[in-house]
Amino acid sequence: MRNPRSTRRTLIKTAGVVFAAVAGLLFSVTGPPAGEAEAAPTGIRVSNGRVVEANGNDFVMRGVNHAHTWYPDRTGSIADIAAKGANTVRVVLSSGDRWTRTSASEVSSLIGQCKAAKVICVLEVHDTTGYGEDGAATTLDRAADYWVGVKSALAGQEDYVVVNIGNEPFGNTGYSAWTDATKAAIGKLRSAGINHALMVDAPNWGQDWSHTMRDNAASVFAADPDRNTIFSIHMYGVYDTAAEVRSYLNHFVGNRLPVVVGEFGDQHSDGNPDEDAIMATAQSLGVGYLGWSWSGNGSGVEYLDMVNGFDPNSLTNWGNRLFNGGNGISATSKRATVYGGGGDTGGGTAPNGYPYCVHGGSSDPDGDGWGWENSRSCVVRGGNADR
Repeated sequence: MRNPRSTRRTLIKTAGVVFAAVAGLLFSVTGPPAGEAEAAPTGIRVSNGRVVEANGNDFVMRGVNHAHTWYPDRTGSIADIAAKGANTVRVVLSSGDRWTRTSASEVSSLIGQCKAAKVICVLEVHDTTGYGEDGAATTLDRAADYWVGVKSALAGQEDYVVVNIGNEPFGNTGYSAWTDATKAAIGKLRSAGINHALMVDAPNWGQDWSHTMRDNAASVFAADPDRNTIFSIHMYGVYDTAAEVRSYLNHFVGNRLPVVVGEFGDQHSDGNPDEDAIMATAQSLGVGYLGWSWSGNGSGVEYLDMVNGFDPNSLTNWGNRLFNGGNGISATSKRATVYGGGGDTGGGTAPNGYPYCVHGGSSDPDGDGWGWENSRSCVVRGGNADR
């Protein structure tokens, strides 16, 4: 594998705006360690190793990133993305530390757009990107302050919104601080009364080649008093083989920790990510993914655009792959039940031929990896029978 320490993302510059190129996402989830209390059903949450809605139905993200902060005039993009079949849109915001601050009223408007389009909103602060290596980036603590400052816009939206505290909060310098900084940011949001499902990005420009997030995820999850934190890995050049993709995602699923591929693409300046493996593995594990990005990339990474010039009728090769290819959004996305969708059936069939249980380990009281649902045996994902 190429030296992962050289994997730093090319900056995007379009219409005078510079931003770090990013993409993709997968997403799996877990419940709290044995014997610990679980978050109250206030909305989207982590339960028994899965991300679920308040009613307990699985929710598997299939979606797209949209660079709202740099293109605030593209107000139709969320609806256009939803029309392609996505059930989630990850929306780029700014805390005002690097770009123009996204106001509370603007956050409310974006949430309204997501609800009108019947998609779940993952809202993220982008100003933290590459902190420690990029001198213009800000801290997770500053991002947490931003969320507290727009709390009024988030209140009551727990069914519809996931708060992604900060995008790629450390580069390849100083990333050992990720664990404590992430715990502190989570604590600040919970102390302020923000009860939403939280999402935290990996360090190393989101790619976690150092395995800092992987090796400390359990302690970060336990540090959230609501046990409602989802981990987001960004998959670019570091994940250029199926073996690397599977190893990383299976580690989380096997340890019953929630993970999502928050960004990925089909090519990148730091290497050639294996998008086929990313999408296939996400589908087999029942985890979410979010591709980067709808439109507006520049400075040599225009290939990350899914549509040309924000035109939903002009798909690029990458967009066509993500929406219409194998394990793509069109074939695998299911609308959230809060919008009247049918929900997810649990993610398919285990390697032994039995169906996965819809609600993870909820029907596995003896912990042997087998459950009972719909008058038949089912396999608890990541359990002893999942082989």
